Amino acid sequence: MDTGLRLELTTHTPAQRCPMKPDLKNELIACYRDGLLNDTIPFWLRHAYDRECGGFMTFLDADGSVVSTDKPLWVMGRITWLMARLYNDVEPRQEWLDASKHGLDFLQRYGFDDDGRMFYAVTRDGQPLRKRRYLFTETFGVIALAEYARATGDQESLDKARSLFQLILRYHNTPGLLEPKGIPGTRQLKSHAMPMIMLATAQVLRRVDDSPEYDAVIDQAIDEVLGDFVKPEFEVLLENVGPNGEFLDEPAGREVNPGHAIETAWFILEEARHRGNDATLVQKACQILDWSLAVGWDQEFGGIYYFRDCKGRPCAQYEHDMKLWWPHNEAIYALLLAYHLTQNEQYLQWHQRIHDWSYAHFPDRENGEWFGYLHRDGSISTTLKGNMWKGPFHLPRMQLNAWKLLEQM
Repeated sequence: MDTGLRLELTTHTPAQRCPMKPDLKNELIACYRDGLLNDTIPFWLRHAYDRECGGFMTFLDADGSVVSTDKPLWVMGRITWLMARLYNDVEPRQEWLDASKHGLDFLQRYGFDDDGRMFYAVTRDGQPLRKRRYLFTETFGVIALAEYARATGDQESLDKARSLFQLILRYHNTPGLLEPKGIPGTRQLKSHAMPMIMLATAQVLRRVDDSPEYDAVIDQAIDEVLGDFVKPEFEVLLENVGPNGEFLDEPAGREVNPGHAIETAWFILEEARHRGNDATLVQKACQILDWSLAVGWDQEFGGIYYFRDCKGRPCAQYEHDMKLWWPHNEAIYALLLAYHLTQNEQYLQWHQRIHDWSYAHFPDRENGEWFGYLHRDGSISTTLKGNMWKGPFHLPRMQLNAWKLLEQM
């Protein structure tokens, strides 16, 4: 796709190596650390905690007032994971462990159907509202259970994480077990989201549970992403392909989600780091990152588009040119990690560009936290801080990961 914007190929010659200046590093550490500990986490603990019915209410307006008491359980799983992760990787604050247990107790009591799968959303008091054909709620249930087990040594939570992960694998790997989205005999699609989330889920589980199975799942997920969804002829990572990686020349088949691709890139970079800075994985992940920035960056207004078409045709999604919080969160961390592993100055420059644009437009200076949904020009589309999709996950994960990575540089 000809965007008019071209990044250098990821060949890291000595001339491109550029150490980060200490003043900049310290400034960024303070930004991410203080934003996490003094703004993002206090906002959610202050407004989302449901002390009457358990769990968390995440459908909040700008000031934290509750817009809806329905509870999306995949967001609940994310909060539960986050609080345990803070306890594990920042400091063992009892407040954070209590919050993780508060979410986990609700999930355990109300989150599971009789078949072992999880509901997508429930009422405030836990009555089931919706159960989706996708497995994403279950993946966030796994990481919540695993991170809590890591914090407490609770064997029951770890056993539950293992069994839920096995259920996910069974549904994912058994054709026909999940209801298909379309009519299989007419057109079959598979989504980049599944190998992406399997990669990330196995990486979390591996931190607490020593099993070679997780490495096998990670290998399979990376091979599928690189073999089926990465399309060098278009210089993109596609969201949907045919069952064997075929390109489908229709809107869903041409769909590019730059934020998703960037998120996958840093998952692969983390795997490269886990494997002793595997040069091949670093190169492949950085290529995805380069392409995604080239196709996703809005040269007129700045910020990252939500959707693009790999052939430059009009996007089918009505929100295609909006600027959402989470792709910018993923890009900020992905670029820091790419810079750390390559010392390539282009990633530091891109990081500064996206950091500056994001912090100029998303933060709510009056009430705290970030607005999630902006128009193309960066103006606010809605004042919601949370809903059925947005909660404390992408932003605090970026702040925590970026803070800790910068300290290692």
